[in-house]
Amino acid sequence: MSEFSHYDHQGMSRMVDVSDKAVTHRSARAEGVVRMKSETIDMIEDRLLPKGNAFEVARVAGILAAKNTSGMIPMCHPLALHYVDVDISVDRDLPGVRILSEIRLEAKTGAEMEALTAVSVAALTLYDMCKAVDKGMVIDSITLVEKKGGKSDFKK
Repeated sequence: MSEFSHYDHQGMSRMVDVSDKAVTHRSARAEGVVRMKSETIDMIEDRLLPKGNAFEVARVAGILAAKNTSGMIPMCHPLALHYVDVDISVDRDLPGVRILSEIRLEAKTGAEMEALTAVSVAALTLYDMCKAVDKGMVIDSITLVEKKGGKSDFKK
């Protein structure tokens, strides 16, 4: 099992030791969508949902989730994030909303999980905010869009 960095020599799960890695500027972006009825989008835009401003609550939930990723994903390192952004926009062609997160920091390990967690929790929060009016929503296509810093960069 030595080819897997998250296993020790006995095959037990472990957090990877990043002690010898250099601190570098790192960033990650992720995206996802929540598909919903056009009428639900109208209610969001007109602020007619019973639970309040869905986009603002979901945006704040995504930011908070990014900051707490290591508490939810067992092998993630706690990271001091320098920047977290969650952008939520209507896409009538879906129909639904698009969620984009961006994370920036200086660290020994990347921010991919934080970016993905931000999008995931923002999507779940949108679902929660809208479920009273639309039980058929679908959370879809959560994916890493870009990663910079560390050993390798990635762009979808």
